[in-house]
Amino acid sequence: MDSRAIGVFDSGLGGLTTVKKLAEYLPGEDIVYLGDTGRVPYGSRSKETIIKYAQQDAAFLKGFDIKAMVIACNTVCSVAYDFIASAHDIPIYEVVSAPARAAAEITINGKIGVIGTAATIRSGAYESAIKKISSELNIFSVQCPLFVPLVENGRTDSCDIAARTIAEDYLRQLQEENVDTLIMGCTHYPLLRDVISGIMGSNVTLIDSGAETAKAVAADIKAEKLRPNGGSAGSIRYFVTDSIDGFSAFASKILEREVSGLVEQVTID
Repeated sequence: MDSRAIGVFDSGLGGLTTVKKLAEYLPGEDIVYLGDTGRVPYGSRSKETIIKYAQQDAAFLKGFDIKAMVIACNTVCSVAYDFIASAHDIPIYEVVSAPARAAAEITINGKIGVIGTAATIRSGAYESAIKKISSELNIFSVQCPLFVPLVENGRTDSCDIAARTIAEDYLRQLQEENVDTLIMGCTHYPLLRDVISGIMGSNVTLIDSGAETAKAVAADIKAEKLRPNGGSAGSIRYFVTDSIDGFSAFASKILEREVSGLVEQVTID
């Protein structure tokens, strides 16, 4: 048995959607979460800056002697995964491969939509991952740069006029292409699920990249027998690079558990 924690990092709040799923699938695991809230968003940054930030995030988590790391940021996975994976001697999970597999299995008409940050879409990571599974599938990708700021500012309600107006504009092309499966290629985006689903309609299956990755992590950890001893619930520690107040309130809402008093502000650069 291996009682070391799982490390998870993201540019801000979005990775909490992955943490929530990990806690559901692996209730006995300890988790250490880093949200780089002081430098969010990553999606509009240069490749060099994203790599630098990602390396600093990973090094911070590695300081906790974790047994595995989840990069719960599609932007980082699309741009800097190879740099992180080669620098650390533990399993490193990205959030592209698992949702790509899920979408390829689920689609009926062979038309898959992908939404993500500018950096993720420019990288072509999802197109490459899906085409490796089947060259017959058609992928339609759209940049949604304002989705992360909406989430970080709590504008996620399906009745929010700003969120719906922006989403309608972004998603129009995917509606016209008649996609039947849509990968939410950013771990922030599931927090806009009601907005996105309301526009795309019930006939379009939404794929949560963080949730699909959490399933893969859980399967591997169980298979490798790396679960901790005992049956007690695992603990979660939260670290942010900006104020803890807004993070604590929003995280409590997302995770459906109180996190006040469990969040610490840190400097990692």
